[in-house]
Amino acid sequence: MKILYVFVISVFFLSCKQNVDSAGVTNDDVSQQTIDSMKVVMEKQRIIDSMKIEMEKQKPEKEVIVTQSTTTSTPTQTTTTEKKGWSSTAKGAVIGAGVGAATGAIISKKKGEGAIIGGLAGAGVGAGTGAIIDSKK
Repeated sequence: MKILYVFVISVFFLSCKQNVDSAGVTNDDVSQQTIDSMKVVMEKQRIIDSMKIEMEKQKPEKEVIVTQSTTTSTPTQTTTTEKKGWSSTAKGAVIGAGVGAATGAIISKKKGEGAIIGGLAGAGVGAGTGAIIDSKK
């Protein structure tokens, strides 16, 4: 009789271990998908942060040149224009292409194809977002 109780209890615990829904997806699959998507988001944020750091390093400095004219007694001051960096459209396209390619390679079963498609889609979305930012400036 004790063996029957042990068998029933063990079957109960084993049946509760994995819940499978009607599509055949287990809780473990859902948990792994959630972890994978969190990793993708963290990687995207890391890329964005590194791009921000690089853009801060490349900020141009304003150059001031003082010249003195021989006809006037006061010096005239001329400022040269700042070096222009990348537009927001270009930055958005590059960042979007990188993130899209990484995401496409991670998600797709055919890694190369997924990276290409993701890169193109990401570049398009990034360029569009950058153009909106440019228009607001």
